[in-house]
Amino acid sequence: MLHLAFIYHMHQPYYKNLLTGETDLPWVRLHGIKDYLDMVLLVEKYPKVHLTFNLVPSLVEQIEDYINGTVKDKFLELSYKPAEQLKEGEKKFILDRFFSINKERVIAMHPRYYELYFKKHAGKDFTAQDYLDLQVWFNLSWIDPHFRQNSAELKHLVQKGRFYTEEEKRIVLDKQIDILKNIIPGYKKAISSGQIEVTTNPYYHPILPLLCNTKIAKEANIKTVLPHTQFAWPEDAKAQIDDAIRFYLLRFGLAPRGMWPSEEAVSEHILPFIIQAGINWIVTDEGMLFKSLKLKKRDTRLLYQPHFLKRKDGNLNIIFRDRNLSDMIGFVYHRWTAKDAVADFLSHLETTAKSFKNKDILVTIAMDGENAWEYYQNDGHDFLNLLYQSLSDAPFLKVVKVSEYLQNHPATHEIKRLAAGSWIYSEFGKWIGHPLKVKAWEYLAKARKEFQEILNNNDKRSAIGDKLSLAWKQMYILEGSDWFWWYGDNEEDFDKLFRMHLANFYTIIGKEPPEYVNSPL
Repeated sequence: MLHLAFIYHMHQPYYKNLLTGETDLPWVRLHGIKDYLDMVLLVEKYPKVHLTFNLVPSLVEQIEDYINGTVKDKFLELSYKPAEQLKEGEKKFILDRFFSINKERVIAMHPRYYELYFKKHAGKDFTAQDYLDLQVWFNLSWIDPHFRQNSAELKHLVQKGRFYTEEEKRIVLDKQIDILKNIIPGYKKAISSGQIEVTTNPYYHPILPLLCNTKIAKEANIKTVLPHTQFAWPEDAKAQIDDAIRFYLLRFGLAPRGMWPSEEAVSEHILPFIIQAGINWIVTDEGMLFKSLKLKKRDTRLLYQPHFLKRKDGNLNIIFRDRNLSDMIGFVYHRWTAKDAVADFLSHLETTAKSFKNKDILVTIAMDGENAWEYYQNDGHDFLNLLYQSLSDAPFLKVVKVSEYLQNHPATHEIKRLAAGSWIYSEFGKWIGHPLKVKAWEYLAKARKEFQEILNNNDKRSAIGDKLSLAWKQMYILEGSDWFWWYGDNEEDFDKLFRMHLANFYTIIGKEPPEYVNSPL
């Protein structure tokens, strides 16, 4: 039988300024009200569908900041501010930022929001009521359709459409926090029911092989340009894994069985840390399978089965995602009708099942669990409901959690050496090699070296005092993958974030931040 495993990856960069408690970007909150909880609630209607969700600890930590009121979100503060009291700079910020959602799939679906969009682009002046309606619609449209339809108050506000009051705006904003509060309880409930499995990620989403040694990038692509200053701190890679396990235990009361290495980036060097942490299985891209086995052609007989890595520290299972099917859902099907997309997906699966008649196989769909749905009609609900129902009805397949498949179908094929690479072209070029990425690694390597010098000197270490744990936290945040991803793409927000975190690190350890942190890369 064909066994189908979905793994949805939930992640956001670490936006919060550790020294001020502020964040200039709202994406944890907004994706929190749109993508994390509804994905679990949606599947409750389909008991035959078992899913795996990967939650990055630093994402969960930031969600908890909103719940506990320990983060200042500029977007949220300007949303709460009465429209009549907005200053000119605040009005400009709202006009520039409060249309930050898919125009065709979201803004155009709500007449008043669309009207305000055109009014802005026509350069017309906004009234206080226009600003108030925009405050409401930006925050209301980000709330998932599931909650807008099942909350009488939100449903009324959608139907009302315009001329909102300050009291009605507060209903929308308060509802957002309520949704965030229910995310972790929602996952715990689904775990208890046996319908989902939750896995974890290295804590701040670092590229583990590059933490071990930036030279590993050349194993994946010999042409990679490396930083002049080598970054080689394998103990940090281990710490990010171990911290994630501890965080998971505190939130869910049990140890995770699976791990999604950040960006599915793997190499031999990271395996001891993962095995020692008690992880049973990891997932990466199919390209890493064929690269490890030195095969030039795609072989689904090898792809559609788990493999194992036998090392001196123990054994580790590894599964490989079907890149084509994962990317069809992630990047293609949103252009199709839900009916045609689901029919096409099922057709692929049925053809595969016939090719492996009377054999048990595992087809893995591993994809971003949040960003895809904004491009679908109705935030993906039409597609996902039809998909889950069709999968439930299909006699030739079973939708499983990864761990339950491995329990019943142990891996029999051993991979002697795991190649180095990630889900993007089976290398690390998205995070290193470009001149700006290389420069960011050099800045980071310099900071990490200075930190180690302090750690190795008892007097200097004592001088930091109770700020030592904060310094470690800031360093681990700097090691996250997201800053390096965006360099080279003219993404000013993430350049600003990286330099803010870097400046804060120096401030925490009692040093003047280098002059270069003030200049955009």
